[in-house]
Amino acid sequence: MTETIRFEVDGDGIALLTIDLPNTGMNVFNAQLIEDLDTCVDKVLADDAIKGAVITSGKPAFLAGADLNMLGGQAGGDATPEEAFESAFRLNKILRKMETGDKNRKVLAKEGTKPFAAAVNGLALGGGFELVLGCHYRVLADVPSMQLGFPEVQVGLLPGAGGTQRLPRLIGIQAAAQAITTGKPFKGQMAVGLGIAQEIAPLEDVVTKAKEWVKKSPSALAPWDKKGFKYPGGSGAMHPGSVQTFVGANAMAQKQTQHNYPAVQAILSCLFEGGVVDFDTAIRIESKYFMSLLADPVAGNMIRSLFINKQAVEKGSLRPEGIERKKVKRLGMLGAGLMGAGVAYVSAKVGMEVVLLDRDEASAEKGKDYSRNLVKKGVERGKVSQEKGDALLERITTTSDYADLKDCDLIIEAVFEAEDIKKDVTEKTEAVIGDDIVFASNTSTLPITGLAKNFSRPHQFIGIHFFSPVDKMPLVEIIMGEKTDDATLALALDYVSQIKKTPIVVNDSRGFYTSRCFGTYVTEGYAMVKEGVNPALIENAGKMAGMPVGPLAVGDEVALDLSYKVGMATKKALGDAYVESPADGFVEKMVVDLERFGRKNGKGNYVYPEDGGKKYLWPGLQDHFPLSDEQPTVDEVKSRFMVRQAVEAARCFEEGVLIDASSGDIGAIFGWGFAPFTGGPFSFIDTYGVAEFVAEADRLAQAYGARFTPPQMLRDMAKKGETFYSKGDTRGRLAA
Repeated sequence: MTETIRFEVDGDGIALLTIDLPNTGMNVFNAQLIEDLDTCVDKVLADDAIKGAVITSGKPAFLAGADLNMLGGQAGGDATPEEAFESAFRLNKILRKMETGDKNRKVLAKEGTKPFAAAVNGLALGGGFELVLGCHYRVLADVPSMQLGFPEVQVGLLPGAGGTQRLPRLIGIQAAAQAITTGKPFKGQMAVGLGIAQEIAPLEDVVTKAKEWVKKSPSALAPWDKKGFKYPGGSGAMHPGSVQTFVGANAMAQKQTQHNYPAVQAILSCLFEGGVVDFDTAIRIESKYFMSLLADPVAGNMIRSLFINKQAVEKGSLRPEGIERKKVKRLGMLGAGLMGAGVAYVSAKVGMEVVLLDRDEASAEKGKDYSRNLVKKGVERGKVSQEKGDALLERITTTSDYADLKDCDLIIEAVFEAEDIKKDVTEKTEAVIGDDIVFASNTSTLPITGLAKNFSRPHQFIGIHFFSPVDKMPLVEIIMGEKTDDATLALALDYVSQIKKTPIVVNDSRGFYTSRCFGTYVTEGYAMVKEGVNPALIENAGKMAGMPVGPLAVGDEVALDLSYKVGMATKKALGDAYVESPADGFVEKMVVDLERFGRKNGKGNYVYPEDGGKKYLWPGLQDHFPLSDEQPTVDEVKSRFMVRQAVEAARCFEEGVLIDASSGDIGAIFGWGFAPFTGGPFSFIDTYGVAEFVAEADRLAQAYGARFTPPQMLRDMAKKGETFYSKGDTRGRLAA
């Protein structure tokens, strides 16, 4: 018995190793489990009374990969290259010892070694999948939740314990490349069909089946340790078919990643280089690449923002202490447009009763159609049963009568972005709800403190800003008004947790954080069009910088006319304090003069063919905004996009809109798609170097305007040598 593995030997001499980490609901490879696995493997190999072993889990899942908190701590560390390699190679070495009995090649080929079987009772991801592959025989439980896969690429890493070598030797290079570079998992039946596992059995029988195999197998040998082993189909790395695979895979991978994700290139390199050497050399090559990725800031930034900090806020790190958790049972949803309809769906999906209100019954029913369509698609694709889909729809009640809101636990307003309309629905709602019910607005731009004046209890007024489409976008931005209290914040966070979204909490400001910063990406694109920069260069450079789509395409999706209306409202509200944007003239010309509103009317920065053909950039852009004779470099355009967004994020931090750096990074990536490989704008500034960033921002300000001027906070940080994150501090710098 070790701290993380129960070790039992039955009457047949078969050891059962049950992985069961204490005080956690999920097994992960942490330092202790790695140590204990090494101890247990040694014990099996050294004891002549033990014939072989079965490895299983004491939890519903088998093993969910490496502890990313541990890896995050190692990322960018100061170990020597030798120390870093030995650390990276440790698990690889243990699994290889398990696989070979620590015998040399000749002895192993002649004698084999003690058999190890995996009794996989639930999902096995990352290092968990590698442990399964390191066993000689694999039995999978026939359960719907069964998944085998390598998600490491999603946090900038690769499988570092033999995964890039065992999987292609089982299913071929092409299939393995697709699985490892995308992180897409295999279901149980597919894994057996591909030869990843040998058997699938009822959950209660997996250990028995695995033991039966060990009992009848006096020795075992992995396929790649047998003389004359060939890759499936004979297609090793130098086979003509595999050469074509690598040529195509490399091109497709770089098209998707724009050369921003070194893990993808490293995975393909492992598959190729490992395919032309023996297995023991191959796994050392893999560990070399794993070590190099772990030392690269991309992995450290992605692990911190996409996993550690995201998981922290989802578990309640932003929730005020000492306030009892509440569950929203009945939600009042004001406005059945796209946002309101989406909120109604995600709320009903998790079991809430929803009152969906609009100006008339027909409008409310149209909003419910959104849920009907999603349910229909889910049933057709086998993702939800008809019974569950019908139950979801029954939980949504449509109405135009405010009296139907009287028993709601929470109200969310998502009506048109006009202060007079919002004032009207707020007052009508307050007249019928209880005097302790929280009112939330889904406004994306209007200050919460101003809207709260329409409510007699401003301490119970808050912003809950969703992103479209609500059923797909993971982020919710919670905005505190000047008088919003902690109990109101706690309820908002409890609700967001109920609907399984990722929250950030920000303070009040026009545009808050996400809308304000997201807009800079789009408007910088517009400014470049006005300057005469080629629209194709603008769009491609945006994607090459790591953004999901170009700014002109995003502008069409948001709708140019909406941007114009928001701009006019902002100008009116700020009066003399309004600062003209270089993009203002562009938007006005497109909307007022040319009536190009975006995708909504089939014409904007792009042309949307009526026959449903592929959209393309509107050629007329160059007629109205002639191209300059001198075009900027791709790097110059990329820098403008990234620095402009990061400068605005830093301003939000300096002004106290953001409460900490991690919220800014999470909000940027999940809210508007800021290049994920950077870890977010504050991680980007740190990686760039604060002083170097300030110098680049000053250069751009000199060339293109004051919008690039870095805030004083960044200048002060640069002088003091400070950063937003320090080693071991994942939350990052806190706002003053």
